[in-house]
Amino acid sequence: MAVNFSPVEIFGSFAPLGAYASASSMAVPLISAVVNCTGRSICSSSPRSFKLCSTVVKPGLLCCSVDGEAGERVEEDDGYLIDGSAGASLKNAQVTGVDPQIPERDYTGTPYVPIFVMLPLGTISMKCELVDPENLKNQLRILKSINVDGVMVDCWWGIVEAHAPQQYNWHGYKELFRIVRDHKLKLQVVMSFHECGGNVGDDVHIPLPEWVMEVGSENPDIFFTDKEERRNHECLTWGIDKERVLRGRTALEVYFDYMRSFRVEFDEFFEDGFISEIEVGLGPCGELRYPSYPANHGWMYPGIGEFQCYDKYLMKSLKKAAEARGHSVWGRGPDDTGSYNSKPHETGFFRDGGEYDGYYGRFFLKWYSGVLIDHADQVLTLANLAFEGTHISAKLSGIHWWYKTASHAAELTAGFYNPANRDGYAPIASILKKHETALNFTCVELRTLDQHEDFPEALADPEGLVWQVLNAAWDVGIPVASENALPCYDREGYNKVLENAKPLIDPDGRHLSAFTYLRLTPELMEEHNFTEFEGFVLRMHGESLADFTCRLKAEEDIKTIDYIGSDYTFFVNHVKHQVDVAWPINFMSCSYPLSNPNSSLLTDTKGA
Repeated sequence: MAVNFSPVEIFGSFAPLGAYASASSMAVPLISAVVNCTGRSICSSSPRSFKLCSTVVKPGLLCCSVDGEAGERVEEDDGYLIDGSAGASLKNAQVTGVDPQIPERDYTGTPYVPIFVMLPLGTISMKCELVDPENLKNQLRILKSINVDGVMVDCWWGIVEAHAPQQYNWHGYKELFRIVRDHKLKLQVVMSFHECGGNVGDDVHIPLPEWVMEVGSENPDIFFTDKEERRNHECLTWGIDKERVLRGRTALEVYFDYMRSFRVEFDEFFEDGFISEIEVGLGPCGELRYPSYPANHGWMYPGIGEFQCYDKYLMKSLKKAAEARGHSVWGRGPDDTGSYNSKPHETGFFRDGGEYDGYYGRFFLKWYSGVLIDHADQVLTLANLAFEGTHISAKLSGIHWWYKTASHAAELTAGFYNPANRDGYAPIASILKKHETALNFTCVELRTLDQHEDFPEALADPEGLVWQVLNAAWDVGIPVASENALPCYDREGYNKVLENAKPLIDPDGRHLSAFTYLRLTPELMEEHNFTEFEGFVLRMHGESLADFTCRLKAEEDIKTIDYIGSDYTFFVNHVKHQVDVAWPINFMSCSYPLSNPNSSLLTDTKGA
């Protein structure tokens, strides 16, 4: 039903109000009427406040009438500034702090893509206790209010099995899961077999279990190692997947025991469908890759990184593969590969026409990437045994720098055999398909143009990489989910995620199965950032933005006028007296709740 405003004498001849415009003790919200594209009128006293550069009011009649059929809006007369100067109308009032309009695709009616939000890294303490549950409850309430589907949480190996083999402490996670379930949110759980700390966005430090580090002090070859024999403690080398070096167990047995314990301990949450997905950690940062670009070893973007195969277990595997090929001399690491921060053209191995594409180079890279794929194969086999009937996923990192070179050096050192003349992601997609495992891919928010502006020397192409990986997965028929690689709060980044989530020109209508936002932080909860995020959630859900956009427009149109003491009271009483003929108005017909329905300006003023 349309809302009709009768002509209202607001100020009449009361011109001296301009004398109070500079005071700042109180703010009076005026009523705003906005018409959306459907012809419906939206009324608002906004839950948010915006300051005007110039506060504008009508000196005479304020009339806004909406016809229910045509949706026509009629505004009368030009407006005047409070100080009496002419030339500004209501619709031209300038609002500070509001971003300019960005042309956007209409996602109304597009497929529903669930949205999850990663919880802070420090949600669970090193004693496996929930940190600040009351604050978490408040944040979950806010997320639920905008229809976020669920949250993601890391179950850290270094916390749960910290002190002794097969001695698991799940206490803090039980409390956390109950709180999340009470808020009717779904849960994605990460089996995090890696260290937290030392990478972009890490604000806490969670090492591998103490007993594992004790084993490592005696046998440092349980960790990935570079050619300078620097050990990387982010995760265990895949060379010990089948070696009984962890107090009588292999690495695969350790992973399986941990996953099985989790499944038994949280059976009730699986049975009621509350846990919607298990993401299995397969390497550093939980990603299927070698730790080829560790910041704690001096790597800086856009360095090519280094191969991580120099522990004795992987070198034994390499020598065995070389002998099987009939070239035992190939049982060594490649030469002239530079250092962590080298560029491809500075090396003999990665430069155009370099050894990476020679006989030895192709043998080595096939073995190196094969170890990665075999690790995924073995761990996912066990994950499906532990979590039978539950959706499983694996995360792949988006290594987009040097993508526009022939060798794709940064991808090669990370284990992705993806030079310009070979598709390195198809074999990974095939192994995920074998285990009916979904692919979770990062960096969908990045734009190639932005990378060229910030780091032109990196020859990066995140958009090309995303296109290749998503299509490799879709071609074998596995679900593809995604997450942002870096913090994202702006419209441009969200629009890029949407473009990748729901490709406009895909003839098969393929789309992401879910999106996980990195991460729940105080910055996300800031008013402007959260408003942007709310709009993003609506579009990912395929819902109409009409009411949401109109609400934001109404908020922009709210005018604030500052007054002091009795002058404010006099103004309010004057307005109440002048609008006597128009009230009450049925604000229950508005499309969204009013922030203060008890305000003196929003109540029946008969007899005032």
